[in-house]
Amino acid sequence: MTNFLLAIVVFLLAHVIPPAPPVRARLIALLGRPAYLFAYSFLSILLLVWIIVAARSARMIYLWYPAPWQALVPVIAMPFAFWFIAAGLAAQNRLSITFRRSGAAGAQGTITAITRHPVLIGFLIWSLAHIPPNGDVVSLILFGGMGLLALAGMPVLDRRARRRLGDADWATVRAQTSIVPFLAIVEGRAHLRADRDFWLWTGVGLAFYAWFLLQGHRLLIGVDPLAWL
Repeated sequence: MTNFLLAIVVFLLAHVIPPAPPVRARLIALLGRPAYLFAYSFLSILLLVWIIVAARSARMIYLWYPAPWQALVPVIAMPFAFWFIAAGLAAQNRLSITFRRSGAAGAQGTITAITRHPVLIGFLIWSLAHIPPNGDVVSLILFGGMGLLALAGMPVLDRRARRRLGDADWATVRAQTSIVPFLAIVEGRAHLRADRDFWLWTGVGLAFYAWFLLQGHRLLIGVDPLAWL
């Protein structure tokens, strides 16, 4: 349990200290934005692997026992998580996590009409969907903590975008999107115009989900998500 809790603490620190504006600006100036994003993503993956390995070796204390219906929750929810993450990372987005900067005209990717924080929404779905079939204390700390981290990141990114864009530009861009998925579209503030990149990365996300469901989860995590079905 000690190794698991240490991994959680280091993971949280890694998502608080490097993204802090003064630290992030210094690292980007030193490394360049692409190298910073690559290094930060690689570090996050390594720490996540550490957490998973530590969780698997920690003592199991069950709060509830798994039932077949609980295994359906991530099977149904995870296509949406993969979609939000893949489409979000590939989309132009001035307000949140992405691998692409906005174009010269400040264009936004299609996914941002659905939500301005697609990657964090994807991780929130992932974390919440894995709580029902994993009723032990370690899993609750892991997935509950990841969910809280995703939620906490949204207002942090909003404040950072507002400082970077200025109040007027921030208000204009913010009016065309929402945190809650599809809310801005339902309210008529945004319009979904699916372009080629949107469909491409939707397909990539769903392809990753299919591989993860049928093979990847068992190979990487050691658990067959379809075993209970």
